[in-house]
Amino acid sequence: MTPHTRIYLIRHGQVAGFEQARYNGQTDVALTDVGLEQYHVIKDRLADKKISACYTSDLSRCTIGAGIICGQFGIEPVRRRELRELNVGVWEGLAWQEIQSKWPDEWQARLADLVNYRMPQGENPLDVQARLMPVIEEIVERHRGQELLVVGHGGVNRIVLLNAIGAPISAMFNIEQSYGCLNIVDYYADGRTTVKLLNG
Repeated sequence: MTPHTRIYLIRHGQVAGFEQARYNGQTDVALTDVGLEQYHVIKDRLADKKISACYTSDLSRCTIGAGIICGQFGIEPVRRRELRELNVGVWEGLAWQEIQSKWPDEWQARLADLVNYRMPQGENPLDVQARLMPVIEEIVERHRGQELLVVGHGGVNRIVLLNAIGAPISAMFNIEQSYGCLNIVDYYADGRTTVKLLNG
């Protein structure tokens, strides 16, 4: 069998303000008690795996969970700023309803072109892909044949998963990423990539 590198890709746990649709972006929002518990559930799910390294977004909703999970493997999570969520600029931390009220034209422009539109002072998904995927490739190359943990965000994870199946960024919202979900992606030495689990 062709040797492969396995990434256990998780989305951070539930965060404060989850009950209202909003763009947290790179704002450092707190985990809820449910969010912390979701990390403990994943910790137990991964307990029998041979995870040798962990990379995480440097935002606390990811680093806290990475620490919870990695203690059982005796590894220290590596924080990478490139794994942060989409920067939504002046919309950071705002509810969708507030954005629609204050920036109606910009809101419609984003809905009309989710891939290319940049929020004021922010990024678009192509910008995220450009900073994110080289890091994923670097991690896979560095840890050939190993099992790794990557702790990320909804948007970031979608880009990794779409890249793995060869789908366009325009399909971002055809994939669900629930709080505290687990994805499994295998990267083979011959260049093939297989998503073994999605939003599990």
